[in-house]
Amino acid sequence: MAGATPRLDGQVVLAVFAHPDDESLACGGTLARLADLGASVVVMCASHGERGSDAGPVRDDDLGRARALEMRAAARALGISEVQLFAHPDGELRWAEVTLFNAEILLFIRQRRPSAVITFGEDGLYWHPDHIGVYERVLTAVKSLGDDAPPLYFVTMPTGVMPEIVQSAVARGWAPPAKGFWSITPESFGLLAEPHTMAIDVADAVPRKLSGILAHGTQMGTGHPFSDLSPVDARRWLGREYFRRADIPCRPDRILEDLCT
Repeated sequence: MAGATPRLDGQVVLAVFAHPDDESLACGGTLARLADLGASVVVMCASHGERGSDAGPVRDDDLGRARALEMRAAARALGISEVQLFAHPDGELRWAEVTLFNAEILLFIRQRRPSAVITFGEDGLYWHPDHIGVYERVLTAVKSLGDDAPPLYFVTMPTGVMPEIVQSAVARGWAPPAKGFWSITPESFGLLAEPHTMAIDVADAVPRKLSGILAHGTQMGTGHPFSDLSPVDARRWLGREYFRRADIPCRPDRILEDLCT
């Protein structure tokens, strides 16, 4: 059928992030669409997120274990085939165990030959040091493969999107917590980042993206900005995801470009 998105049966897509929940917030809709098309979607997390906020009844020393379980629940919601959780130290990903993490990424790419790799851009979405550390590690690993590298895509967020979401939630009576993810200044999302070069329509996957986000209950808690979005607002703010393809030598695969509207 003309204009149909090609099937991806037998192909592997690798998404590399810092913590459980990054995958759902950053590009859960795209991962769900790729899975729907037959791709084996693998999410690699550098850490268990053991130093994250704890919005639920979980002791600090059990938080990493709880977040690992949440990651697997989110994977089921999104159709992710495989989760690889490493134990690099949360909060230190720019500096700790750099060589080891590079080697882990390279080993996966060489063994599984993914058709695409997805990760943070140089801004880490909102200048989170761990996110920037993952960007640096993934870029280094992929570039080292030269012309045989898979195409590398950076998740981006246009400025203004997160402030709108937060402002809408505040208008509905939501109060940002004193600490944790939602205490971040919303204007930092997309600030000074390179602009996106592709937008992917994930409107039909929004319910699954929300399910993935909500699966990370220790980080989201109750009453967070996404918890009571109307279907119209959910499609408006979560129904499109943005990427930029790395300008480096690589194989000619165009998996994400084929999803673009």
